[in-house]
Amino acid sequence: MSVMQIGLLGIAGVLMAVQFKSGKSEYGIYISIGLSLLVFFSIVSKLKVILDVVRQIGETIHLNTAYVGMLMKMLGIAYVAEFSSGICKDAGYQTIASQIEIFSKLAILVMGMPVILALLEMIGEFLS
Repeated sequence: MSVMQIGLLGIAGVLMAVQFKSGKSEYGIYISIGLSLLVFFSIVSKLKVILDVVRQIGETIHLNTAYVGMLMKMLGIAYVAEFSSGICKDAGYQTIASQIEIFSKLAILVMGMPVILALLEMIGEFLS
């Protein structure tokens, strides 16, 4: 789907959800979740292009493939966490959304620790 199609679909979904807000508010939440999932799967289908480009960049500048894989996992964690958090906020559960955001930030930090340790080790080698 193109950006224009996603944008129009989002606007149509929001207008439908607003119509249900006065009577059956849970239908608005269901519409929001359905549209969010549709956009999510549209983005996931486009990720193959991004992965191919990142691999080409990694081959060109001779990056360790483990670091590229780790970077892609971090990107995935951030996207899924933002997606989940947004749905929770739309449903009115800001506390759960905040907990998801905190957990994802910590998960990304934990994944980045080996990179930080390798960087510190490299700096230590240069200094000695």
